[in-house]
Amino acid sequence: MGIQTMTTMLLQGYVVTLQVFFLTLLGAVPLGILVALGRLSKFKPLSWLMAIYISLMRGTPLMLQMFAVFFAPYYVFGITTAPSYMFTACIIAFIVNYAAYFAEIYRSGIQSMPQGQYEAAQVLGYSKGQTFFRIILPQVWKRILPAMGNEVVTLVKDTSLAFSIGVAEMFTAGRALVASQRSMVPFAIAALIYWVTCLVIEFILRKLEKKMAYYHD
Repeated sequence: MGIQTMTTMLLQGYVVTLQVFFLTLLGAVPLGILVALGRLSKFKPLSWLMAIYISLMRGTPLMLQMFAVFFAPYYVFGITTAPSYMFTACIIAFIVNYAAYFAEIYRSGIQSMPQGQYEAAQVLGYSKGQTFFRIILPQVWKRILPAMGNEVVTLVKDTSLAFSIGVAEMFTAGRALVASQRSMVPFAIAALIYWVTCLVIEFILRKLEKKMAYYHD
């Protein structure tokens, strides 16, 4: 089998890799904000609940969480799932896992904001919601962007864990090709694709950092 054919097969799996990546960001970024706000809430039961959630998600392997989401419907509720549930379980596990990491990044960014920002907004007549979304959050984004970027790059590589519950992404295709062709070339091609993807993301993040440079501390 030629390199072009192997690359084509890997790229087919890469489409699934990108789906996992973008769907995870689409769900985890806003969920992380909600979790962070819950963690910072003055309502202690909610704050404790979010703290336990964050600790649990960060303190257990993502692969174990995927298994839990995948097998729970049958072993806990006795529900037989369709084959397509593999992909759904993968996305759910990735979202709840990464939302916990994003929440801690948001929390640190929000808590780093000077109290004077809130007081100035109150003097100007802003409500708490307007203060957060119009004044605080834009500045928080600038502060947390490097940390968020690290997690996003990590997410690209973590998509390879989806193979553990049968999701046929690029790493799965690479393993199958290595086994059938008895060659390490598919792994080398897959590594190159992962690397280029990370380079593109890093380039976009650098552009975003420059674009947000007008927010000065």
